[in-house]
Amino acid sequence: MPLVTTKKMFQMAYKNGYAIGAFNVNNMEITQGIVDAIVEEQAPLILQISKGAREYAKMSYLRAIIDVAVKENPQIPICMHLDHGDTFELCRQCVDDGFTSVMIDASHQSFEDNVKLTKEVVKYAHAHGVVVEAELGQLGGIEEHVKGVEDVSAHLTDPNQVKEFVEKTGCDSLAVAIGTSHGAYKFKAAPKLAFDVVEKVSKLLPGYPLVMHGSSSVLQEFKDLINKYGGKMPDAMGVPEDAITRASKMAVCKVNIDTDLRMALTAKIRQVFAEKPGEFDPRKYLGPGREAIKKMVKHKLQILGCAGKAGECK
Repeated sequence: MPLVTTKKMFQMAYKNGYAIGAFNVNNMEITQGIVDAIVEEQAPLILQISKGAREYAKMSYLRAIIDVAVKENPQIPICMHLDHGDTFELCRQCVDDGFTSVMIDASHQSFEDNVKLTKEVVKYAHAHGVVVEAELGQLGGIEEHVKGVEDVSAHLTDPNQVKEFVEKTGCDSLAVAIGTSHGAYKFKAAPKLAFDVVEKVSKLLPGYPLVMHGSSSVLQEFKDLINKYGGKMPDAMGVPEDAITRASKMAVCKVNIDTDLRMALTAKIRQVFAEKPGEFDPRKYLGPGREAIKKMVKHKLQILGCAGKAGECK
């Protein structure tokens, strides 16, 4: 089947209490690891492309890799999504390039300007059969070109603004700030996510899909490997997986995962270099990295509850 939008995915996720994993891709090995896990677990898939990924790999290469994944796995519904688009021009270009979902992130602007820009993107995207994710509230941390705020608790999404925002813009899903943060160094102590925000929004907008950004868990397994083999990530901390599962059973239908992918790949590459210092064949260290990504993604699909749900999301 061709690339799909997230519309059916989110309908089924909301109805049946799970979330779709949205995984960022930067090269062939990362994409292969993700897709191999998805196929084995028969889960729906959102492949995300960020500004940094486009600059690193070029859109033409990433699109070709994704096209192969779609062609070879017709039983899996796959969406190609623009992560953190920051201008109308970029979103328009991605719609024209064949993306089936785009995110316009104007969360750093005023409410009025956020509404104005989001509405403009929605009008163009919907005219081309593409769905739109927007953002209201601001996350903490920093990842690639996305800079967050220092005090996440002071920038949570206001549930009372959500209904007005969605009605004025017509966006199809909304990334909400509930205390998560971008990057590997999200928190100094175990976070307490604002599930009350999700509950209030779901009452005001029943059936409306929400999105969690900054949701990597910074898994201990990979943090330990990185530190064991010369890395320095002693204070890295992510979102607890039980919190992700809880959100997935509520109105959160999409959970973004990027940092965990990077850590899995990096941990295995470091391990190979440490155990085989003479190794210079990229296949011999990228291969184990790809396998680590596959194993990690399979685990995440269980946490999200979307394993085995590919068929109902077509």
